Amino acid sequence: MIAPVPNPPRLILASGSRYRRELLGRLGLPFEVHSPGIDESELAGEPPAERALRLALAKALALAAAHPDAVLIGSDQVAVCGGELLHKPGNAARCVAQLRQLSGNAAVFYTAVAIAGPAAAAPLQFLDTTTVEFRSLSDDEIQRYVAAEQPFDCAGGFRCEGLGISLFTRLQSDDPTGLIGLPLIGLAAALRSRGYTLP
Repeated sequence: MIAPVPNPPRLILASGSRYRRELLGRLGLPFEVHSPGIDESELAGEPPAERALRLALAKALALAAAHPDAVLIGSDQVAVCGGELLHKPGNAARCVAQLRQLSGNAAVFYTAVAIAGPAAAAPLQFLDTTTVEFRSLSDDEIQRYVAAEQPFDCAGGFRCEGLGISLFTRLQSDDPTGLIGLPLIGLAAALRSRGYTLP
């Protein structure tokens, strides 16, 4: 067991996501938020889990040089249904199309986390995998859901922490916060290994 550090390093969330910011806030640690501004382009033939891990580490390392005294958290999520990546829909029409694709099917969400810093410490990485099985959805149900929640900034076009949970038949996960975008069980363990006191 790692002993807590009396004055642990500054903690920085390398993300522009309000969902990750809200999730990290649950741990009760003071932290800063900085957007890493990295290129998130897909690489041809890259498996979804590897893409999530690569981008999570890139986000954390993007801020490491500017904040060598800090611990940086990078995270990325890649969602797949039937071999096709699910992106943030951005608008109602694409959201409806994604939910039609998910209707009666399963999607896998790979959520990676990377911890970088302080400067001399080797980065830590882990991956949370969540499978979501969707019930068969009528067009009316999809339209009502999209109008009610407008989850245009969520991969797959739903929010599991809200009304979106009613779209599922089953959810398989070791950490329910992973699907939202930042798996706190694994993150808490990683931060304890860096000397943070939790709880």
